[in-house]
Amino acid sequence: DPNCHESQLKGAEKGHSLLKKKSDALTMKFRATLKKIIENKTVMGDVMKAVYFSLAEAAYAAGDISQTVIQNADKAQNKIKFTKDNVAGVQLTNFSMFTEGSDNYQLTGLGKGGQTVTRCKETAQKA
Repeated sequence: DPNCHESQLKGAEKGHSLLKKKSDALTMKFRATLKKIIENKTVMGDVMKAVYFSLAEAAYAAGDISQTVIQNADKAQNKIKFTKDNVAGVQLTNFSMFTEGSDNYQLTGLGKGGQTVTRCKETAQKA
């Protein structure tokens, strides 16, 4: 029956075009994510250099603060939030960081080098 073949062909073409749209949408999302990863990796080297330098400054100004940090580390302040993103009918997971709770380290290094320790913490949080 020629009408049956025609309807099958139309159905196949429509299915193919829908899959092509889905593939294109996922490819665009993948490329955007990959671009963001590459940008972050190129920036990360300079940022980590600044973090290590800031840590060295804090250690010089306030002495060894590692025990204070260990004692104050009872609950995570920076946490990860998971959200779902629908791209062309496909569920993709998004990760975002948020800060919760009070700053356990606001008094760290108050006696000596407090500003340097605070700057070190802020530099590390940017990373």
